[in-house]
Amino acid sequence: GSMRPSRSSSAESTTAFLGLGSGVGLVVANMVGAGVFLSAGFMAQELSAAWILLAWLVGALLAMAGARAYAEAALLIPRSGGEYRYLSELMHPVVGYLAGWASLLVGFSAPTAISAYAAAAFAFAVVGQGDPRIGATVLIVALALLHASALRTSRRAQNVLVIAKVILIMAFVGLGLALGDNHWPTWVPPTAEVHLPVSFATALFFVAYAFSGWNSVAYVSEELERPRRNVPAAMLIGCALVGTLYLLLNWILVANLTPERAEVVFEYEQARVTLAHLVAEQFLGAAGSSIASIGIAAIMVSSASAMMLVGPRVYAEMARDGFLPSVLEGSAGAPPRASVLLQALIAIALLYLNTVAELLSNVAGVLVLFSGLVALSLFFVKSKRPDLPAPRGGALLAAAVYAASSAWMLYQAFTTRTGLILWLAVAFGAGVLGYLFSRRRPS
Repeated sequence: GSMRPSRSSSAESTTAFLGLGSGVGLVVANMVGAGVFLSAGFMAQELSAAWILLAWLVGALLAMAGARAYAEAALLIPRSGGEYRYLSELMHPVVGYLAGWASLLVGFSAPTAISAYAAAAFAFAVVGQGDPRIGATVLIVALALLHASALRTSRRAQNVLVIAKVILIMAFVGLGLALGDNHWPTWVPPTAEVHLPVSFATALFFVAYAFSGWNSVAYVSEELERPRRNVPAAMLIGCALVGTLYLLLNWILVANLTPERAEVVFEYEQARVTLAHLVAEQFLGAAGSSIASIGIAAIMVSSASAMMLVGPRVYAEMARDGFLPSVLEGSAGAPPRASVLLQALIAIALLYLNTVAELLSNVAGVLVLFSGLVALSLFFVKSKRPDLPAPRGGALLAAAVYAASSAWMLYQAFTTRTGLILWLAVAFGAGVLGYLFSRRRPS
């Protein structure tokens, strides 16, 4: 086979540069984006406040179940690479390879493009007009240079961005609870709840995307101190923190907005207004809207930065196994610079090739698919890797819940958006060809 032996533990210890706090920060930074400030606006057109809050609660519980399943996979295989590594070892190398391809094209490059575009657009909304694509390109290049410089610089910058992000969200929550309406909302959605299961499933799909990123430390396992303890802990703590924040944020949004006002989310691409803008304006007048724009721009810079830190580690792992050119592997004790550059180039290309809406719906589908497969792979541990201990009962229960919910969400997505099937088929076809080609090359 083309698998190389894993690096020695001495090489591993030289690359451990993230503590538990940085690991939790990475999870929070990857999870929290603009989605949470938009989704409730779409949901409020078909679902009541109670159903919206229930969707976020279910989303939090499913993300925790997913994190518990990944925590077990991280214990069994304490190596970097996330889905690529887990699926290669526990299912089949071709499944892992497809997950790696999905990470490269969709999992990290597309969200980097989405976050950078949003950051530029919100910044320009305050300082005057500018082309968000050009602003996003400049931001992606700056972040690539930052994360290709040195591990310590990369970590420090990321930690500062995460702290800023958490302070901004806590300030918004504090403001909302202090100045907002805290009575149970009485508004009704304009479209009566006729297709409740479909509406709820669609809502969960957006919620799942807003929660995605809880698995981010799995991609950099070997760069965390004590990965067997810290990778599971960072995922579960980060996930619980974000779940709590999301529920508080959505309470403020549903308690202070009506579906009619929340319709602004449909103009998001042009107007750059989120529900946070409406609420901030309600509390603080015209200045509130500008403050919300600057805050969301900062939140999106932190998200793009987290993607630029995490994604390149997957391509470095694939290069280490001989599936991608060896230049992408980088050297021990330094960031995988060529991989950082590659992700930046793909993200910039995606900016000019797709609309944000197209990117978003396709990304959500692919993320749900591969994370669901990782949960499923825990059931193959004893047959594929008899040398490993059997996964624990609690982890298998969490994995079953997460895999079943992923299958249900994908089924609903495929029935409503037929384009997603074609999109996945093309991506998979290209991935299988790439796998067969790279298998022929000696690693």
